[in-house]
Amino acid sequence: MKNFISCLSVLVLLLIAGCKKQAPSIQDETAQQANTVKYARGLEIYRYEGYSIVKVTNPWPEAKETFTYVLRRNGVKVPDSLQQYPAVNVPLTSVVVTSTTHIPSLEMLGVENTLSGFPNTDFVSSENTRRRIDEGLVKEVGHNEELNTEILIDLSPDAVVGFSISSNNKTYNNLQKSGINVLYNGDWTEQSPLGKAEWIKFFGALYCLEEKAETLFNTIVKDYNEAALLAKKAATKPTVLSGAIYRDQWYLPQGNSWAALFIKDAHAGYLWADTDGTGSLNLSFEAVLDKAENADYWIGPGQFTGFSEMTDANRHYARFKAFKERKVYTFSSKKGAKGGVLYYELAPNRPDLVLKDLIAILHPELMPEYRLYFFEKLK
Repeated sequence: MKNFISCLSVLVLLLIAGCKKQAPSIQDETAQQANTVKYARGLEIYRYEGYSIVKVTNPWPEAKETFTYVLRRNGVKVPDSLQQYPAVNVPLTSVVVTSTTHIPSLEMLGVENTLSGFPNTDFVSSENTRRRIDEGLVKEVGHNEELNTEILIDLSPDAVVGFSISSNNKTYNNLQKSGINVLYNGDWTEQSPLGKAEWIKFFGALYCLEEKAETLFNTIVKDYNEAALLAKKAATKPTVLSGAIYRDQWYLPQGNSWAALFIKDAHAGYLWADTDGTGSLNLSFEAVLDKAENADYWIGPGQFTGFSEMTDANRHYARFKAFKERKVYTFSSKKGAKGGVLYYELAPNRPDLVLKDLIAILHPELMPEYRLYFFEKLK
């Protein structure tokens, strides 16, 4: 569902899809507002009197399809030119979402009580939503690619908000044939920290809470930019290593990835910043040791939460300077009641907190009183 850390790109792939159409010809000047999205590359929102047009232009990496939805208030008639596109009555009163990254948007907008179903509920970390799951108010609707169509049809939500890793979406097509609105969300394909967070506007449009979503996002932008400016005042620029070994390969973020951009904005030197790509590198242990043996910090060592745990898995981890000096920080230790990692769920929505954590770790003199939110030093 779903980076610093190569694991994120694995866990983030839960699923769901739908509503394939060509994008409409939208005359921006006729809308009440032009496209309101500024940072996200895969989302466009145009607001009109009584309805909105939402375009998801990058639902999965290298997607050729563009998905267009008409979100109309009850009783509003949309122009004939838009009749070819899926129409959804808003605000939603019930919804099924499929990624933990969707849940913070619902909670920030105050509409989490409309959530009626979710796949793999054990991944959910939020105490609020976990409570609703435990009370039976949020139903388990399957696991990953095996969504339970019968349960979803029985729930009959106003919409299923999902994501897909490719154009192969038989489950979602079947849901659409059953009369359920299926809407793509492409937040996970965004690479810029603020681009991911801006997808709260997608949910704002679904609930007719556009102004609230805009206000929440603008606060995140302000806090993020202020933190980035603070980081530039640092007198040093420490070097950073990331990732860990998985099946004999060391996975770590590529230079243009979400994780790498955080390190850059925290005024630190990610040692693979010059590599192209937005996914993960897979390297040999020897290649990583040769380049990062003397790295100042190790941020995000995979799933590890303790130093002895790391050396039990591979005694050669102890050869790195950051390990020797106990400058290894993980987000994997902060979990929900069922083991879901908080970072995977909330970090894409709150990049300002991620950046503040990193600045406090890498430049503690700049934020001496700050308490880490996602990260912890390994035990």
